[in-house]
Amino acid sequence: MSISGLLIVISGPSGAGKGTLCNLIKKEFPSIYYSTSATTRSPRQGERHGVDYLFMPKEEFLNLKENNGLLEWAEVYGNFYGTPRSLVEENIAAGKDVILEIDIQGALHIKKQYPEGVFIFIVPPSIGELKRRIESRGQNSPEDISRRLKSVHTELAYVSEYDYVIVNDKIETAIAKLKSIINAEKCRPQRRKINFD
Repeated sequence: MSISGLLIVISGPSGAGKGTLCNLIKKEFPSIYYSTSATTRSPRQGERHGVDYLFMPKEEFLNLKENNGLLEWAEVYGNFYGTPRSLVEENIAAGKDVILEIDIQGALHIKKQYPEGVFIFIVPPSIGELKRRIESRGQNSPEDISRRLKSVHTELAYVSEYDYVIVNDKIETAIAKLKSIINAEKCRPQRRKINFD
């Protein structure tokens, strides 16, 4: 019996806690391949190339895009982000589960290519909490914070495109829900190839 690799796509507004949840889920499921997105933005304090993002110049990113090297790409807040194609496809083909933490534009593009994927939207408990989280990073200008908060209502309009929604109020509860979703999806009969010959 073999199990197909599971593609898990996680999206949500900036400050919803996607990164925190993904870091915790990596500890719970160490065999999952966590896709590292490429970006043209500058690293934030403490971020590492090849771990948090593949930081690259705009020219290099555009070259990768034009040579079909990205599953999806988007321009977000003036920077380019994208998902390198090769490692995602190789891991899924090998039966490994893959997590993509990407923006809504990218998730909708991926859904067209992988409708069998599991699409999970993370939301904060309130706009006030979202603002507190973004401000507590200490890495965003007041203009950037304002722009991110204004985009929340637009982003929430796409919730119905996702399979699941997790309200990230308490991290312990949110991670328990995410684990439950992954475990349940891995048990779906459509994901297993049962053959006893």
